[in-house]
Amino acid sequence: MTAQAAANTDIEPQMQTMRGADIVVHALEAQGVKTVFGYPGGAIMPVYDALAGSSLKHVLCRHEQGAAFAAAGWSRMRGKAGVCIATSGPGATNLVTGIADAFMDSVPLVAITGQVDQAVMGTDAFQEIDTFGITMPVVKHSYIVRHTEDLPKVIAEAFRIAEEGRPGPVLIDIPKDVQNKEADVELFAPLDHTRAEADEEALAHAADVIMSAQKPLFYLGGGIVRAGAVDEVRALIEATGIPTVATLQAQGVLPTDHPQFMGMLGMHGSRSANLAVQEADLLIVMGARFDDRATGKIATFAPNARIVHFDRDVSEIGKLRDANVGVCGELDDCAKGLMSVKPAIQPWFDQCMASKAETPNRYDAPGEGVYAPRFLKELSEKAGDKFVGVADVGQHQMWIAQHCRFSRPQAHLTSGGLGTMGFSLPTGIGAKMAEPDATVVSISGDGGFMMNIQELATINRYKVPLKVVVIDNSRLGMVRQWQELFFDENYSEVDLSDNPDFAQVARAFGLEAFTIRRADEVSEGIDRLLNTEGPVFAHVVIDPAQNVWPLVPPGASNAEMMDED
Repeated sequence: MTAQAAANTDIEPQMQTMRGADIVVHALEAQGVKTVFGYPGGAIMPVYDALAGSSLKHVLCRHEQGAAFAAAGWSRMRGKAGVCIATSGPGATNLVTGIADAFMDSVPLVAITGQVDQAVMGTDAFQEIDTFGITMPVVKHSYIVRHTEDLPKVIAEAFRIAEEGRPGPVLIDIPKDVQNKEADVELFAPLDHTRAEADEEALAHAADVIMSAQKPLFYLGGGIVRAGAVDEVRALIEATGIPTVATLQAQGVLPTDHPQFMGMLGMHGSRSANLAVQEADLLIVMGARFDDRATGKIATFAPNARIVHFDRDVSEIGKLRDANVGVCGELDDCAKGLMSVKPAIQPWFDQCMASKAETPNRYDAPGEGVYAPRFLKELSEKAGDKFVGVADVGQHQMWIAQHCRFSRPQAHLTSGGLGTMGFSLPTGIGAKMAEPDATVVSISGDGGFMMNIQELATINRYKVPLKVVVIDNSRLGMVRQWQELFFDENYSEVDLSDNPDFAQVARAFGLEAFTIRRADEVSEGIDRLLNTEGPVFAHVVIDPAQNVWPLVPPGASNAEMMDED
């Protein structure tokens, strides 16, 4: 270990003789890990033997997918790699969805899996699977550890790779014989991360292009959050006075009630945000990747705009839309380098604000039933700046993004790239454990909730004071909406009217629970949800016919938004 690396930790480098499983635990401690999420099994049993009595807090989730999501939830809040552990075979394959979700959303994660003894690898041994091969497309890097003495270096490298540059998941597959063998080793401190230096000439060119624009618009992506550049980007936006739109993953980079914020763009974005993009003469793209859900038909996206694209991952610049100026570098440095830029755009700013004022969200839905957008708006506002909304996937996910107030990006955790149902409950557990003082609310639809419902047992075991909301329309709502609009109302396999009484189920798992069915029950129900100590469950019943608006139809331009009227 280098003197520089040793200086990054209080651990003194020294040779020690340890069993491989003990090395894993001590190496995790050397990286500053306090909490791991997992589920034991045969091929990882030596590591679980070493965990007992260690300083690490192990959280026993009730499914390996839950462990992966919980670790990623911890990571999304802290910005550091979360850790999940599973055995070989089905244990490893159950992690794959969570690993892939982290890969798509650039979340740092270290996944440790057991593997059968090397002597029987390749023989179709009991619970043997090629974990390395299966996960290769959805990890940033992966290891099969062949020698016990390599464990400290591999684990230190895994954390560095997971966290530096564009973050992502790293897999460490450890055969059982490597876990059981003793070796003389030296623990590694956290390794230094490299930073991408922005090209000063490109940055100066970008500044010139911004200064010459008459209708510039900031287009914010989740890369800002992963780069830890939120404060610098906020300061830049406010210094320039330029109107701003954000992707699903960038909600909260600029507070959603900020006067310069136009809203989310894309398929379910605000009308004013999408129209501003279509009229802008310059898009200042920071940490975004021109995802199809944000751009709609890419050939008609921002047709009048030049592109200045900032990203720490050079592969994203020009991948889907040619950039007039591309700047690869750390986004905080890029933002600082543009602080003197102040284009003269008052007419454009006034036009954007007028458009925003003309298209406010409406909350005056008729009837006695619960109107989901109004419920979510009130929930986030009553929770205040401590609110963290952990969305599952479906209609409620879009309502959360559209109607909740987010004071920071960590206030909005959602599965963006993979769109994984079952995301919310375990992710909420990890998020609450990472930030105990936050008001973390897991918000699921009835479809997604059933996919990881077993994690209610995890909440009960550890008394995680998570607020759990299930918005129940007895349908696979987003699929039903598309079948209504684009498949001639052929409602194929979306009926969930045989759902159980979710409040009763939650009580069976040991949680306090109640049901909200009418609009006049909403305010009192939200107060009960937020003021109850410990975990609490709210079952919110809504009309199955409620749709998410606006909507950009598939294959259409973002200017061609469908609405309820």
